[in-house]
Amino acid sequence: MIKWITKLFSSTSKEENIDNMKKYLIVGLGNIGAEYVNTRHNIGFKILDFLAKKEGLSFETVKLGSMAEYKFKGRTFFLLKPNTYMNLSGKAVKYWMDKENIPLENILVITDDLNLSFGTIRIKPKGSDGGHNGLKNINLVLNTQNYTRYRFGISDQFKKGQQVDYVLGEWNAEEEAKLPERFEISAEIIRTFGTAGLENTMTTFNGK
Repeated sequence: MIKWITKLFSSTSKEENIDNMKKYLIVGLGNIGAEYVNTRHNIGFKILDFLAKKEGLSFETVKLGSMAEYKFKGRTFFLLKPNTYMNLSGKAVKYWMDKENIPLENILVITDDLNLSFGTIRIKPKGSDGGHNGLKNINLVLNTQNYTRYRFGISDQFKKGQQVDYVLGEWNAEEEAKLPERFEISAEIIRTFGTAGLENTMTTFNGK
C-alpha cells in the first residue's frame, strides 16, 4: 500500500513537471502609455501585439501587466507585456514565472538593442544587460542572467547626447515599411522556441 501511494504521488509530480515544461513565458519589453506605442523602445510590445492580432488573441489586464494566452502544438505561451515601465520589468517577469511555475529555460525576453543594425536578430541563452534598463532589472530580480533573450536591432543612428530621444522616438518611414516582415519572423521565433528548442531557434534565425 505504501509503495502504491508513493508511486501515485511521484507519478503526479512527474506529470506536473511535464506540463510545466510545455509552458512558456514570452515577455515583450516596453513602456505603457499612448506616447510610447510606436517608439523603438517598445519593439517587445509591438511583436507580441502582432502575434496576438495574427492569431485572433486578446490581451487582458492582469497583475503587473497585460497578457494573452496562445496555444500552439501542445504548448501554452503566456504573452506578457509588463505595465511596470521598463525599469521595473523584472517584477512582472518574476511574478508570472512563479505564478505559472514556468522554468527559467522556458522564458524568452524580447527587447530592443542599439548595438545591432535595424532589424537584426540576435537570440542568446544568457548575457549581460548591455546597458538596457529592462534587462538590468530582470537580472537583478531573478538574480541571474541565464534566461533567453531575443534582441531586436534598432541601430545607433543618433548624434552624441541624443540616445534617449532616439530610443524613445518613433520609427522612420523606411523602418516602418520593413517592420511587418520582421514581425512575421519574430512570431515564428516564438513558436520555434517552444516547439523546437533554443539551439534550433538560434541556428535558424540568428542573423536572418
